Amino acid sequence: MKKILILSAATLVLSSCGIYNKYKPVSEVPEGLYGSETVASADTANFGNLSWREVFTDSYLQNLIDSALVRNTDMQTAHLRVKEAEASLLTSKLSYLPSLFLAPEGAVSSFDRGKATQTYSLPVTASWELDIFGKVTTAKRRAKAAYEQSKEYEQAVKTQLVSAVANTYYTLLMLDAQYEISVSTEAAWKESVRTARAMKKAGMMTEAGLAQTEATYYNICTAVLDLKEQINQTENSMALLLAETPHKIQRGKLENQQLPEDFSVGIPLQMLSNRPDVRSAEFSLAQAFYTTNAARAAFYPSITLSGSAGWTNSAGSMIINPGKFVASAVASLTQPLFNKGVNIAQLKIAKAQQEEARLSFEQTLLNAGVEVNEALVQYQTAREKSAFYDKQITSLQTAARSTSLLMEHSNNTTYLEVLTAQQTLLNARLSQVANRFTEIQGVITLYQALGGGRM
Repeated sequence: MKKILILSAATLVLSSCGIYNKYKPVSEVPEGLYGSETVASADTANFGNLSWREVFTDSYLQNLIDSALVRNTDMQTAHLRVKEAEASLLTSKLSYLPSLFLAPEGAVSSFDRGKATQTYSLPVTASWELDIFGKVTTAKRRAKAAYEQSKEYEQAVKTQLVSAVANTYYTLLMLDAQYEISVSTEAAWKESVRTARAMKKAGMMTEAGLAQTEATYYNICTAVLDLKEQINQTENSMALLLAETPHKIQRGKLENQQLPEDFSVGIPLQMLSNRPDVRSAEFSLAQAFYTTNAARAAFYPSITLSGSAGWTNSAGSMIINPGKFVASAVASLTQPLFNKGVNIAQLKIAKAQQEEARLSFEQTLLNAGVEVNEALVQYQTAREKSAFYDKQITSLQTAARSTSLLMEHSNNTTYLEVLTAQQTLLNARLSQVANRFTEIQGVITLYQALGGGRM
């Protein structure tokens, strides 16, 4: 019988070793994570490792980002979540220690109107659960994973906030540039309308030509008003990010902006180490792993040591004065035998949730690769288009000058053709500004996709 008990105890201890296992971080990522069209360099100078001050050097933008990081309500909420998780982790760490309670008691009693007797006790009680089967250890590790996840969530909010402020800022600069071009063109077309009306009176332009000129001018006027409205809306969006009431936003000029141009995105694992959403997803997987361990540990007994010590003057039916010191100790074991299948169900649920967390983590990895790929392609495409826009505008400027000269010195062209050339040039200049913004946006998106946004 003794041998059977020893063998059973050894089997129980060995079978419980699995609940002490630590979560092992993922070391492999999907092949071709960035896509076949992009090149991933093994250079350690990862673009995502740069601080946001190194990427966004505009002093106005830096001030806005600083303000947003302090005042933004989402950022403040994320910071509070970290504090909550930190408090939970502290509780889990202290679970290794015994619980102590002071429970003083006093009583006065009298029998059949006899002399009253007074009794008292001043006990200190203690209770301590032995962590033989890793229940406390697993709870601490799970709390640690939750704490790390909360920190990564805070960093994810910060990354998104930095990118949002930068995007909004450069949107303002783009709209400013388009507004300046449109206002300048509006003034020029106003003169063109006057000229067209004079030419109509002189019989040098048809009614249709004049109407077309006026319609184009009015279209430019409405475009100017639209841009003005968009600027106001974008300033309001920035104010929301700053948790401020609507106000004018101080800013620079689009043509003065300088951002990094040559990128080393790093090998996939380096990139993933920066992305807070990926790290957060992995810490969620770690939490699920430890939840499964906890569900397994629920099948094993709980061993608790408890005791009390203190002074009392009560010795059953006798009153002792002065009081005496009394101490007691108890060891208890609680082994689940039958609890209506709750433990089995909890283990099945934990395993399913762990698998869900694994799939969610894998999807996050795939999303990360897609975002990096799209950001790189967006930036590279805008860079290539920029050269063509430069050539197009040069050609259109030449065409506009040539058309004006032809109208002045020959009858081979009309004033309407001159205006058409100017309108085409305007559209090209506006598109060039928009493409420059797209190029900058590609840098911002790539920086966010690589987990940038750290100090």
